[in-house]
Amino acid sequence: MTNYLLTGGGTAGHVNPLLTVASALLERDEASKVFVLGTSTGLESRLVPEAGLQLLLVDKLPFPRRPNLKALIFPFRFLSLVQKVKSYIRQHSIDVVVGFGGYVSAPAYLAAKQLKVPVVIHEGNALAGIANKFGNRFAAAAGKAFRSSDLANSEFVGMPIRAAITELSRAKDVPAARKFFGLKPDSTTLLVTGGSLGAKSINETIDRSRAVLAAAGIQVLHIIGGTSDLEEVSEPEYRRIRYVDRMELAIAASDFAVSRAGAATVSEFSAVGLPALYIPYAVGNGEQGFNILDVLAAGGAITITDKEFDEQYVRAFLIPVISDSKKLASMSEAAKQAGVLDGTERFVALIEEVLSRR
Repeated sequence: MTNYLLTGGGTAGHVNPLLTVASALLERDEASKVFVLGTSTGLESRLVPEAGLQLLLVDKLPFPRRPNLKALIFPFRFLSLVQKVKSYIRQHSIDVVVGFGGYVSAPAYLAAKQLKVPVVIHEGNALAGIANKFGNRFAAAAGKAFRSSDLANSEFVGMPIRAAITELSRAKDVPAARKFFGLKPDSTTLLVTGGSLGAKSINETIDRSRAVLAAAGIQVLHIIGGTSDLEEVSEPEYRRIRYVDRMELAIAASDFAVSRAGAATVSEFSAVGLPALYIPYAVGNGEQGFNILDVLAAGGAITITDKEFDEQYVRAFLIPVISDSKKLASMSEAAKQAGVLDGTERFVALIEEVLSRR
């Protein structure tokens, strides 16, 4: 029996792979216990209890970006969090801390180091985050989702992907998936998604391009996200919805995707061979642009900037690509070469290898 403390929260990019790994660990040994460290405000506050796991709470403490009062008191608050995590580790007899990055992971890494509990890190982005770079200095092992990741001394394991997605590589009922969304079973299908919050520029360009896409015989499944001003639409060749609970069906229904380049999205599309036009979100440290380097090099995707993605691009470049079945097949196979289906198993094996040294 092993007691695991998994850390990582705030966004789906941290929480979803964490939950996938937690499920795999419990499947291997039902006697083991998995605890999750997170905040009361992040996505984990809802998803972790829904998964039947115990959430151990700490305060959210972002790293200071500029010299101000918050930066001055940061060391004291950080050390307070470290002490809090140490109390959790002792209370639950934690054998290993497994971190997926994010604000909550850094104090957990230091707490584990001070108590001589091994740390195993998973870096989901090609451009490693601050917390994981910090923890990697003393981690027992580190896995990375992308071959091109800049995380030093890490092993390429791929992204832990939900079983519902990986199953698509073995069997997918395309007509049934399209029927689920009210789409035609035999038409070439374009999936458009900007992530959970949506992407205003992508949404507006696709909305203005509905007629030319339909004229080309391409039907569209358009996921607009929670903040879009657009209304949901259900037409014979155009289905616009705010959210999708079953993303595996959206992927199964589609021949091509237009998407932002979040790590999980790129990993899932690549693993099952869904070719895509990626339009990276150009803010922060530009991490989305790095997430697509592997699949671009393999030939499984294309990319442009937000400013370049307009109606003219859709008409002159996107439609010809989607309409070329040989091109799509070639890109699909190339995407699979960049992707990894067994990222969960690879990362769990890395954790077990660390535990075997104790």
